[in-house]
Amino acid sequence: MPRRLLALLLGLSVTTGCGARAAGQDTPREPGASPRTSVRAVEPAEAAQAFKLLGRLDDAWRKRDCQTVERLTTWAEKTLGGRACEATRNGRPAPSRKGYSDAEFFLPATAGADRWFVALARRPHPAYFLFVHEGDDWRLAAGPVPVKGEPREPAGGAVPADDPGAGVGARLAPQRYLTYLTDPAGVSGVTFPKGDIARELFDELVRRPRKVRPDRLTSDVRLLVGPQRALLLPGGGALVIHALEIEHRQRAGPGRSSLRHPIYGKDELRGFTGKGRVAGLTGTEIVLVVTEVTGGTGVSTVAARRSLATLTTG
Repeated sequence: MPRRLLALLLGLSVTTGCGARAAGQDTPREPGASPRTSVRAVEPAEAAQAFKLLGRLDDAWRKRDCQTVERLTTWAEKTLGGRACEATRNGRPAPSRKGYSDAEFFLPATAGADRWFVALARRPHPAYFLFVHEGDDWRLAAGPVPVKGEPREPAGGAVPADDPGAGVGARLAPQRYLTYLTDPAGVSGVTFPKGDIARELFDELVRRPRKVRPDRLTSDVRLLVGPQRALLLPGGGALVIHALEIEHRQRAGPGRSSLRHPIYGKDELRGFTGKGRVAGLTGTEIVLVVTEVTGGTGVSTVAARRSLATLTTG
């Protein structure tokens, strides 16, 4: 199978501290009696106000206002709002943005200047969001990440890095995805439950090169650079937000001047490259993942979203 495997090991940090959870339809309840470990801890009212930036972001996408999209995002969402936003000005449809509401906020205490929280919106369908305070304002780092099945509700606190169970499991969760997706022979022993999104993605990576023949397709999977975020789950375990980056390289077969089975559609090709037919392309996708870690090593995908970030010819 013409597929190059890339295992990129990253040092991933897990934020320490404890926290509180607020719930309500975008209007949080009064904070509980949990002790605050930092004067910079995120307050419920602050989280509710930050959640409102989703409306401004949706409006910016509708207007193809890429500068505002960039200003309101960071980490994965900034990557997805760069070339992908510019491509909407060339005819590529803008992403469908829905008015999310009925949100619960999970507010870990902060470590130093690192301030963040997770929102679980219930309407129009459950989805997770990660917000990070960067510079002088809140920005969306990941979301929406649609839930598959029942959402998991964190206990509220961030996972301590020195926790011998949840801490280690949370730190290694992204690497387990990478190992699984770059191990077609299955020798690593890493597995995911039947029906898990990770298994569906693995099957696609294995089968797609055969499906696009005579074109040639190779793929690399790596971790998206940046700190992961992890929250404790009731009864043990952790909920981890992280991301993968998948790069596909497709080339026309021998004697051909254009791809026979391009893996991206005409809207994507024209939006990103201005062309309808190409002899080769390189596309980079971001896969946002929310993972449940149980028993220290058990992992399963709770929510995921896959989006095209860049597409070039050649």
